[in-house]
Amino acid sequence: MVSEHGSQIAYPLPHVAHCKMRPWVVLVFAVSLLLPCESQGPSAVTPVFVQKGGDVLLNVDADVPEDFSFVEWNVNKTVILVRFPPGGEEPTVFENYTGRIEFPEKKYSVKLKNLKEADRGVYTAKLSLLQGDQTLAQYNVTVQDPVSPVNLTVISVDSRSSECDLTVTCRTQDSHINSTFRCDNQTCSQEGGEQSEVTTSGASLRIYLSNGSIICNHSNQVSWTEDIKIIGHLCLQPDDNTESIENTVYEIPQVGTTAQPLDQSPTDDASGLSPTSTYCLVGPHTGPQETNKTRDTTVPESLYATVDKSARSLNN
Repeated sequence: MVSEHGSQIAYPLPHVAHCKMRPWVVLVFAVSLLLPCESQGPSAVTPVFVQKGGDVLLNVDADVPEDFSFVEWNVNKTVILVRFPPGGEEPTVFENYTGRIEFPEKKYSVKLKNLKEADRGVYTAKLSLLQGDQTLAQYNVTVQDPVSPVNLTVISVDSRSSECDLTVTCRTQDSHINSTFRCDNQTCSQEGGEQSEVTTSGASLRIYLSNGSIICNHSNQVSWTEDIKIIGHLCLQPDDNTESIENTVYEIPQVGTTAQPLDQSPTDDASGLSPTSTYCLVGPHTGPQETNKTRDTTVPESLYATVDKSARSLNN
């Protein structure tokens, strides 16, 4: 303080009693101040995934005492959805959620409809009491778009007599993975095992082998799509027992050579011991026309007929 003559006057400081508090005393005192403000109920936050445009049911399973001030649902501890007054009175729905909230039979539970990406967040049911607030339920809601379609494409096929190697690609609109499969007559295997990755949209893209099929799967927590190809349809093996009629080559008779007549007996030539084919040249029909009979067209016409040579008699 400054005197009327301009000089400063010093006053002695009052005596302060110093009290040294133990650390645990300070901690207990601080906790005791917090307890009346908010009493925590269920502490677990339940994750919930909802497809965009879908609904979500937020349940309250905890018991609620009768002497409460109100029960309130909020999101991210700032925006209030609905408030339930005591005595079974009608709940108050706040403006942003008018027409979007339904009330199931269970008390204080709500169904939020037509969710958008902006609706993601932590939803908390809070019980307000005279001595403080209590958490009844908490849900961490994530809103996701459905996954895009997926396409499984065969890049190459190396098919051999007993083995088949396949290289395929599993593709979605923003990602793709490749994989190679090797098969033999008994089993198939995937080189490196199942292939997977997380796409830029946060979904899972997988390609794997299951029951003789290659499966390309694109999924998230709310939707999935897949494309399947059967390995047996890709690794076609030729059938050794199948003969093509078009590829059958017949012995061609030579015009001008001696053909054995049909009524000629086998000769004693030693060459007759080996089975051969004997042909008889047949010319076009020269007899009278048969106008009253229907010609059988089911039997194919031929320029020659095949006649089996009779086996040589052992008595000769």
